[in-house]
Amino acid sequence: MARERQARPTKPGPDEAPGPAADLGTAPGRTASAEPEAAEREAERAPERLGGSHALVNVLLVGGGAREHALAWRLRQSPRLGKLWLTDGENPGLAALGQVVDVPVDWVRPYRIQSFCEKNRIGLVVIGPEDPLAAGAADALATPGRVVFGPGKEAAQLESDKAWCRMLLRGASVPMPEGRVFADPEAAKGFLQSRESPHVVKAAGLARGKGVFVPDTLAEALEAVDRIMVRREFGEAGRQVIVEERLKGREASVLALVDGRNIFVLEPCLDHKRLGEGESGPNTGGMGAICPGGITDERLLDQVQRQILVPTLDAIRREGLDYRGVLYAGIMLTPAGPKLLEYNARFGDPECQALMARFDADLMEVLLATGTRALDQVRIDWRPGASCCVVLASRGYPEKPRTGDVIGGLDEAARHEGVLVFHGATRRDAEGRIVTAGGRAISVVGVGDDPAQARQRAYDAAELIRWEHRVMRRDIGAVTAGASAAPA
Repeated sequence: MARERQARPTKPGPDEAPGPAADLGTAPGRTASAEPEAAEREAERAPERLGGSHALVNVLLVGGGAREHALAWRLRQSPRLGKLWLTDGENPGLAALGQVVDVPVDWVRPYRIQSFCEKNRIGLVVIGPEDPLAAGAADALATPGRVVFGPGKEAAQLESDKAWCRMLLRGASVPMPEGRVFADPEAAKGFLQSRESPHVVKAAGLARGKGVFVPDTLAEALEAVDRIMVRREFGEAGRQVIVEERLKGREASVLALVDGRNIFVLEPCLDHKRLGEGESGPNTGGMGAICPGGITDERLLDQVQRQILVPTLDAIRREGLDYRGVLYAGIMLTPAGPKLLEYNARFGDPECQALMARFDADLMEVLLATGTRALDQVRIDWRPGASCCVVLASRGYPEKPRTGDVIGGLDEAARHEGVLVFHGATRRDAEGRIVTAGGRAISVVGVGDDPAQARQRAYDAAELIRWEHRVMRRDIGAVTAGASAAPA
């Protein structure tokens, strides 16, 4: 029997009045001036603006990785999908599911993509990656007749500005590691030299999941500060650095849909960030995930929602912001209870691939409900069993991935029972062959009656996909991620 979890309203703190609901005419990241009742009536009229509750909806999907391929695959199954437009067409798996926009996509000067949306009657925009969210893509594309799935620029600072996020969450009493923010590398080094135990070192800005270091020695910690702040290996993400205590425990990924008023916690996942088996090697964007995993106790999930998710969204509302989209919490399960490692303001990759494989609802309806304060009006079920996503990466990932290697065996792998193959960093070369175009090239998802069967199917199919110097962890879903891992 499929599992179902109900959407729950967020509860304001004892000294806070419920925040006003934003109507569709308010860009994400802004608070509507309407009273809550009026805003809710506006949200209820959203289906009318899109042509009725059964009308076809044209969708613009922003992003071009395996996460977006999984979202596109699920969106294509909606009876309400009109035309699926894509901002990124290089990925051959994704390109097979939609049509690429014929205008430049520039979030600094978004007028061309805005005009494209008007001309092509885009009713729903789904923003996958973090960079467009941080650049204000949601603010640029939201209109009274168009729903955007993804928070606005200011609310997306939960991910794009970890220093701001820490300050916000400290005021909300969200449990998280003790830590400090530094704008001067020498001050950060001095602090590290004064500590007796190892600390985690993080770039405060967006670093594509690679700006987190978990050093075992002081020398490694000082080198991490130099890489982030002095050599600026992660660009502007290294303007500030966060040094925080290294927690001990088990890690889990908790993703929740948020419509500004309701929270719907999705099936929990366990993500594996380290490049090598046994959680060894450098942190990456993610080498695989299993679902369900990490937290399988409903009482513990409720605790995460009460103590971490709800206080965070209350704090967002106190800032006068509106959050609609997915909120991804990287959680460490410590002896003192769950603590937040950090937030992402979008679906994780590879968690999204594992989630979409088990998602048993109309994704179009769910995303529209999220953008119109109607999560409590939709039902989300999950295919019983488990899913396991194994990422195949290029040699040199995460620092200098090799590109241009021809990938073989994709069709054969996709024919396996209970297997889905999603393209990430791939492209077609001049001869029409599919080749690697970056680090994490392919995600192979196995779906089964239990985790063991899901893993077996994923790995059996992954073994059929070959290219020179392919990198693959062989313990996804078989080990528990510990304190060395960090969210994407």
